[in-house]
Amino acid sequence: MKIKFADIVINLYFLIVCLLIAMPFVLVIAISLSSENSLHEFGYQFLSKEWSLEAYRIVFEKPEPLIRGYGVTIAITVIGTVLSLFMTALMAYPISRSDFRYQRPLTFYVFFTMLFNGGLIPFYILMTQYLHLKNTLAALIIPAVMSPFNIMIMKGFLDKISREIIESAKVDGAKEYRIFFIIILPLSTPALATLGLFIAFGYWNEWFNALLFIDNDKYVPLQLLLVRILSQAEFLANSPMAEVADKLKFAQFPTLTVRMAMAIVASGPMLVIFPFFQKYFVKGLTVGSLKG
Repeated sequence: MKIKFADIVINLYFLIVCLLIAMPFVLVIAISLSSENSLHEFGYQFLSKEWSLEAYRIVFEKPEPLIRGYGVTIAITVIGTVLSLFMTALMAYPISRSDFRYQRPLTFYVFFTMLFNGGLIPFYILMTQYLHLKNTLAALIIPAVMSPFNIMIMKGFLDKISREIIESAKVDGAKEYRIFFIIILPLSTPALATLGLFIAFGYWNEWFNALLFIDNDKYVPLQLLLVRILSQAEFLANSPMAEVADKLKFAQFPTLTVRMAMAIVASGPMLVIFPFFQKYFVKGLTVGSLKG
């Protein structure tokens, strides 16, 4: 089979792009495996002058904050994803029905919230003074449960389901709730799988709402823990990890390598999961799309 020159150029181009994307992550791994002294002396290098596992020893010697952060993140990811998928489907289904009296007003209401919102201060007041969700897991779950973008994507998918199926079920005596749970949800599996991955990644990477509403260390998710470590060297020196570093002085604490080690540990699970579900992200580009 003859290989076209254009195919070689395209493949070479994407190979270079993939390498450029992978290089920063490889550099992070190299830094986390380097000694602090080599970083200060030679800077960031893919091939360190002096390799060391000191950063990982410090991270895993006192794993309580890390384990607690993983537990919080996994909890909000699982609960939030399931609840969000259910609420999204429950909202998208009626506005996808052309025989629903309030289809247009509700669709406009959902779309309107994509363009305008109350702002950060009213949001904070609502969550803390009216809903009293400060320092609770609900503060990390509820704000992302209903996304107007996900609702519109789900609506676009449900619009493609044949109305004859619903009418046939009605003729057989099925009520609306039975139609939704027995017929619509099973037929919506591709859309639910795609949106579920998007939602799960969103919850896994959640840190901003935690920064606003979480003061109790018991409810700090993994990503907020990572943000603190990446942005505040003082947090490292005052955390239990500093005790492991043989009570080093602040200037001697390996902040750079520990930061990178924590980044690897925090992103590890998703790096393993993503390749197995990548096909759903590709499918997600067309789920809910509209015909021109």
